[in-house]
Amino acid sequence: MSDGKRRIPWLALAPLLVFVALSGLFLVRLMSGADTARLPSALIGKQAPAFTLPAIEGAFGEGFSDADLKLGQVTLVNVFASWCVPCREEHPFLMQMSRDPKLKALGVRLYGLNYKDEAANARGFLAQYGNPYERAGADIKGRAGIDWGVYGVPETFVVRGDGSIAYKQIGPISQDALRDKLMPAIEAAAKTPRS
Repeated sequence: MSDGKRRIPWLALAPLLVFVALSGLFLVRLMSGADTARLPSALIGKQAPAFTLPAIEGAFGEGFSDADLKLGQVTLVNVFASWCVPCREEHPFLMQMSRDPKLKALGVRLYGLNYKDEAANARGFLAQYGNPYERAGADIKGRAGIDWGVYGVPETFVVRGDGSIAYKQIGPISQDALRDKLMPAIEAAAKTPRS
């Protein structure tokens, strides 16, 4: 017989306990100061995935494909979108890189992968902030981004002249990231013998 008190079965509390445990784990990882920009990429040292991207509709220039990354020059592939706030923060650095005489002397090309964006918005973004890209391809459905292992926007890949990925910058390019990580990765990729 019941004494008027309702008992909650332990099995009913299991989902709540699992949620609390996972929340605690995520909180500990978040507060640990782990550098999310150091997330590993399974593509480092491997060939860029096969893809073909059309040009952004109505924009000047051409799209690009994996074949364009195997022409002997280092290529930076920058994943961007007009709806991405950090993309606006990094854009001055991309403009700076597009005019950098040292990068020009190394033959480095800068390509844009416009991720899940409306063509009109992408054109407006490039008109407002400037177009640093030699070529920019539209990844409207995000399939190429998935194949590249994109975690979020922006990301920048350093691709060797043989089409293999040398380095992945997760998050926006900053002055420190450009100086301490991206430029050394570009210079190392440029020294790699061409296939």
